[in-house]
Amino acid sequence: MLSRDLNKFITLGVIFFVSYSVCESQNANLIKRPVKLGVDCLSDNDFAILKGKKVGLITNQSGVNGTGQKTRIILADSGKVDLVALYTPEHGLDGDELAGKWVSSRVDSVTGLTAYSLYGKSRKPTAAMLKGIDALVFDIQDVGARCYTYISTMGLCMEAASEMGIEFIVLDRPNPVGGVDVSGPPIDKKWQSFVGQYPMPFKHGMTVGEIAQMAVGEGWLKASPKLKVVRMKGWTRNMRWEDTGLSWVKTSPNIPRAESCDYYLISCLAQHVPGIFAGTGTGKPFQLVAAKRIDHEDICSKLNGLKMSGIRFTPYIDENDSERRGVSLRLNMEESPNHMIIGMTILKTFHQESKNSGFDLLSTAGKSGMNLLHKVYGSNSLESDLNSSISAIRIVSKWKASNAHFNKLRSTYLLYD
Repeated sequence: MLSRDLNKFITLGVIFFVSYSVCESQNANLIKRPVKLGVDCLSDNDFAILKGKKVGLITNQSGVNGTGQKTRIILADSGKVDLVALYTPEHGLDGDELAGKWVSSRVDSVTGLTAYSLYGKSRKPTAAMLKGIDALVFDIQDVGARCYTYISTMGLCMEAASEMGIEFIVLDRPNPVGGVDVSGPPIDKKWQSFVGQYPMPFKHGMTVGEIAQMAVGEGWLKASPKLKVVRMKGWTRNMRWEDTGLSWVKTSPNIPRAESCDYYLISCLAQHVPGIFAGTGTGKPFQLVAAKRIDHEDICSKLNGLKMSGIRFTPYIDENDSERRGVSLRLNMEESPNHMIIGMTILKTFHQESKNSGFDLLSTAGKSGMNLLHKVYGSNSLESDLNSSISAIRIVSKWKASNAHFNKLRSTYLLYD
């Protein structure tokens, strides 16, 4: 009996040891093969391209390496880089300022450097801000949508760098929603602005480094600098954020999680229609859509009845305003939801329901409100499309040719397979 128990114990021990060894081996492989960000590759190369240069860094709280260390600390403490100034986009250096709120320049308590605001009196670095700078480095996480202003800031900084004869370096980062799908309304030149600065679809499927290359190559900028992109290692176009092995850092108050980028692509347009609330300021930004005079049960039933892949809806009543009702959104990424079709279907359905209740959501927008909607959407065709009998699917199909053209055009500038 004792011998049998001993053999059993030894057998279990061997199984445990083998299992543990396999797990440890798998974990070791995961540690060895994460996506390496541009800033990590810069560090691995001993900061060679920055040596002997006075460096300005365009960054915010999302500028971190693969282990979460702030890029500005990495550069400042490297002993190899002469970091002399910081420049910050919308939402400020710490990313906690609300959308659209002007940000003041200040001294960074972490590095002791001046952090010049590029979302205040000036959205483009002035000559005074760039005095003595030899190289401008950009390290900010994008979310994959044309209207997210960080890529607009990058473009204006590239123009300023060119005008001052300064080299521009992009530390590349993943597109959190992947780099394959290109979709969404194009943008008319008339409506290009800070919330839509480049002629690309709403969902562009590019990294910031690729966008910078395309901006130079396609002549999107008034002046183009000498550009270098520090590429990532290990990132492929079919990767979503959860595939990268990286931790998400809140990019702005309403993008607290990586999944927020998907909801943003769906609900951002609706958010810019006066009278529609998309959950900004709540714990689930862009994960709900609501408006007054809407029957939440009815609209939820109608949207679920369309059986769109990868999305389910539940009725929603705003706890702070019971008259504001609509739907909560729940994505299933395994079902490959089509962001643009879902977003346009929600918007079209809400607009139709508001008209059925005798209240046109667009009627109270005013000129400035409609202009902002046109800028975000990319044209003024949305207003007429919403007011017509055209379906959401038909609206989306009108983008097909321009999306295909852009997809072909961008292929020259893609850095990853």
